[in-house]
Amino acid sequence: MTTDEKALKLHADLKGKLSTEAKYHVKTREDLSLAYTPGVAKPCVEIANNPEDVYKYTWKGNTVAVVSDGSAVLGLGNIGAKAAMPVMEGKAVLFKEFGNVNAVPICLDTQDPDEIVDTVVRISPGFGGINLEDISAPRCFEIENRLKEILDIPVFHDDQHGTAIVVLAGIINALKVVGKEKENCKVVVNGDGSAGIAIAKLLLKYGFKDVTICGLYGILSKDIKDLNWAQKEMAEVTNLSGQNGVLADAMKSADIFIGVSAPNIVSEEMVASMNKDAILFAMANPTPEIMPDLAKKAGARVVGTGRSDFPNQVNNVVAFPGIFKGALEGRAKQITEEMKLAAAHAIASLVPDSELNEDNILPEAFNPDVADVVSKAVKDNIK
Repeated sequence: MTTDEKALKLHADLKGKLSTEAKYHVKTREDLSLAYTPGVAKPCVEIANNPEDVYKYTWKGNTVAVVSDGSAVLGLGNIGAKAAMPVMEGKAVLFKEFGNVNAVPICLDTQDPDEIVDTVVRISPGFGGINLEDISAPRCFEIENRLKEILDIPVFHDDQHGTAIVVLAGIINALKVVGKEKENCKVVVNGDGSAGIAIAKLLLKYGFKDVTICGLYGILSKDIKDLNWAQKEMAEVTNLSGQNGVLADAMKSADIFIGVSAPNIVSEEMVASMNKDAILFAMANPTPEIMPDLAKKAGARVVGTGRSDFPNQVNNVVAFPGIFKGALEGRAKQITEEMKLAAAHAIASLVPDSELNEDNILPEAFNPDVADVVSKAVKDNIK
């Protein structure tokens, strides 16, 4: 059977990848009176008198809502709320398996930002955090920003920040391998949607000076008129030399390429035009911007992809479970830029310097230490 056939059979056999599990089993009348009426009234009264006790008496302190409108699901595009459900269920499984965090998939039958914000605010009392997922740009930026202003629990769009954190972790270690300094590197990010913009922002926050974003209009610059508001903001802080042109122009003499875009759009000639010992993360899935063997043949020194069948998989699962675990345990009200940087450093630290090489710059997703190390880094940076 092919992977697709196996996946379809798995989902059909299971009828979904999640179920609810009772921590307390009702076997007697006393069990019933404690778990439900009349006993349950006492914690209700305690919470009514002190709302913070909701963390003491309910699952809120270790439970996340995974919220999507189905508008940008994986590489499938705008397939809608129902079709997004298998992905959101899968995300919830990863939260539990890798971080021991409860997660509930919430697929909304609307793509209106006002309705999404309103719905999430109304369901928020039952959750300790909100993980936004697979919502298209630029609406995802507006939705996240508005929710962060309204809610007193962490709101995190994983397509943006989870991706950016893992990319930065890989870059931190890749720079050690090639012996370059961030201040002297030219970085090209291909993809001007949610992931590309978030990556560029975090790289700038980390201290990279020369970052250029490319997208549908070519090199992102202030000269382009048809940009959305998020792209316009990035045009003010990237491509400081005012370069115009296409991706091939941007990649000339670049030290780092990060692709969150489309398959097979980077040629060997484009890689060869980069500086010596280039770092290349081609993360389009399932087919990357350029296959690793071709990138290496063209001169790239360190190559990463989003795939598990090549070295250096850039995988969000090493980030988001630990980030939420730390934020929930530390009762953070927001996930800050400092937490993101700390998480990236924590992930990078899981590959000792003595083990770093061209094919080993990121920890494996199944490394049992990942979630706890990331969680501690996040908690240590809660103000």
